[in-house]
Amino acid sequence: MANLASMLKSEIARVARRELRAELQGLKKASGAYRGEIARLKRRIGALEQQVKRLAAKPGREAPAAAADEESDQKLRFSAKGLASQRKRLGLSAEAFGALIGASGQSVYKWESGKIRPRARHLPRIAELRGMGKREAAARLQALAA
Repeated sequence: MANLASMLKSEIARVARRELRAELQGLKKASGAYRGEIARLKRRIGALEQQVKRLAAKPGREAPAAAADEESDQKLRFSAKGLASQRKRLGLSAEAFGALIGASGQSVYKWESGKIRPRARHLPRIAELRGMGKREAAARLQALAA
């Protein structure tokens, strides 16, 4: 009889754990989504605070509202692997790729290795090169050299 009671007790515990795990899965997903949203909002607050500081430091200067709105709408992403494959697809050296973007070859190497991220001013230029072919990239490089 004691064996039956212990088996029943262990079976009830197993079923309870399984149901609890299913309930917690939804909560974990929601919690992760909330954390991501909080992190995104914190980054945005930091960027806005920096912009306010810059504008407060120069009282005679007007706010570049159109440029700030344009950048926040684009939401450009960066991937080190993607940058490396993009540069190889275009058949460019890091130095040539950097010249097209307005950066040094060393910066391109560091971006590709993931040691650093490009500055915000470089992201639109990198995105612009995504839709470009080898011939167009070579033509732009020639135009820069001339």
